[in-house]
Amino acid sequence: MANTTTRLGDWYANLLHIGRVQLVLAISERTFLPMVLAAAPSATLVPRLRAGVRELLAALDIDGTHVERELTHMHQVAFGKTASRQVTGVMIDFAKGLEFYLDGEPSLLGLSLKLAETPCSPLYKTETSPDRATLALFATP
Repeated sequence: MANTTTRLGDWYANLLHIGRVQLVLAISERTFLPMVLAAAPSATLVPRLRAGVRELLAALDIDGTHVERELTHMHQVAFGKTASRQVTGVMIDFAKGLEFYLDGEPSLLGLSLKLAETPCSPLYKTETSPDRATLALFATP
């Protein structure tokens, strides 16, 4: 999703094949907040991403007004290559870690939250993990 008016920035997504499971891993550009979605049906991926972002931000206790504003700004969609090497690197790390969490976490939201707790080297100078970076981002006016 390409829309720089959102607080979380652009979203980048990649199809993952983990054994027989096909998932989509989406990551926000600004905080590296991860969202794990079922790959099928692909025709509903964008609305499911928006719904997943709503659920994920609510699980992080982000104020509902901020959540709705973010979702309102997530209306423009563009598909293309990832433009950020940092996002690509974090996505690769998350994809590797996801394999270890699949057996112990039954829900996609739970997987997303587990990955969001993962320290990311691009965040070491600030909030360390995507969940903390997202909380800090939405705490500012």
